Amino acid sequence: MKSAVRSIDIDVPIDRVYALLVDFASYPGFVPNQTRARVLDAADGRWRVDFQLSVARKLDYVLDLEGEAPTRLTWTLVEGDMMKQNDGGWTLEPIDDGARTRATYRLEVELEGFVPRSVTQILIERTLPATLEAFKKEAERRHG
Repeated sequence: MKSAVRSIDIDVPIDRVYALLVDFASYPGFVPNQTRARVLDAADGRWRVDFQLSVARKLDYVLDLEGEAPTRLTWTLVEGDMMKQNDGGWTLEPIDDGARTRATYRLEVELEGFVPRSVTQILIERTLPATLEAFKKEAERRHG
């Protein structure tokens, strides 16, 4: 299993960052390698979302997500191509008297079968920083 935790400061108030995080349908427009995000079910801060990620090959997966507005969004894997585990989440905290947000992203992924180490490495070590930057840029663009 590969895991990672990273944080980034975003020049947007916490409620606006949270609103972006739960705008799943918009992910393919700004998240690197995200080719699909389709909400299958939604109710009371819970979502089931069908995603597709293209990293060396297309990976289809479904996550159950649970939000605690405006501070937390977590997920667990329901099913997925070549995935045994995909658990993670965002934790948001206001900084600078609420004018900015510190966003911490946590991800644990375990792939099934023979998967080249490079695919897992790309998924965690390269995609994660790019994903954080993409959310920061999109949140600041929307708020700007």
